[in-house]
Amino acid sequence: MSEHLSQSEMDYPFKLLEYLNGFRVSKVIFSACELGVFDLLATSPCALSAQQVAQALRASVDGTERLLDALVGIEILHVETQPQDGTALYRNTEVASVYLAKGGAKSLHDLAIYQSQTTYPLWNNLADVVRDGRNQNQKTFGIPPEEVFQAIYRTEEKMLKFMGLMNSFWVLDGHDVVTAFNLAGFQNVVDLGGCTGALAREMVKAYPSSSVTVFDMPAVVEMAAKHFLQENNTLKFQSGSQSLFFRSSTKYAATYSFKHYQSVS
Repeated sequence: MSEHLSQSEMDYPFKLLEYLNGFRVSKVIFSACELGVFDLLATSPCALSAQQVAQALRASVDGTERLLDALVGIEILHVETQPQDGTALYRNTEVASVYLAKGGAKSLHDLAIYQSQTTYPLWNNLADVVRDGRNQNQKTFGIPPEEVFQAIYRTEEKMLKFMGLMNSFWVLDGHDVVTAFNLAGFQNVVDLGGCTGALAREMVKAYPSSSVTVFDMPAVVEMAAKHFLQENNTLKFQSGSQSLFFRSSTKYAATYSFKHYQSVS
């Protein structure tokens, strides 16, 4: 690292301090998502004061103002000062409305929530991972380390948050993934472990002549139908286990595979 640092950075380690304090930026964004700051500002017809935001979110005015100012500092929110009384009024930037509000066109809200409530606590135990070479589900959530999906799906609420996380990924990157190779010649597509069907929907858009099926565990399929099904849905959902899928592979005629996610025929 020091080979690329200027003398000024050797005298005062700006870059190193940025790394050391990076978690604070993440937590500012995570906390704003959890509290509903971006959703509130996205639906408000006008910019709001810290007091108005605090009242709507049932939070302290002082804490809310500090959080809003931090979001302004990292250019996630805009602020305008009223000339008559000096009141600061806050509103979303375009990035906040598109990516951080729940209703945003490419919302990563569920990704932020999952990172905050699941990934972040696990990373607190990184030193223990290095020491013993095992995941930290037991220490973090009280779940045996080998039961990865039990940790992910430990409650219906947690399952929904994980599914929202997967949905966020594919809404953002799904088109690029399914068009990285020309799959137009495959008439039957099975998204194994397809979760909400977000990636499968991108397949339908890119290859409208293909028949696309999402295959996942029964509880996941049920939740997908309840919370993520869209109007004019053309996807098929099939529930079962991975072992059932591979025992019945001739039924699906899977001849091509994307690691972890997709099989096509």
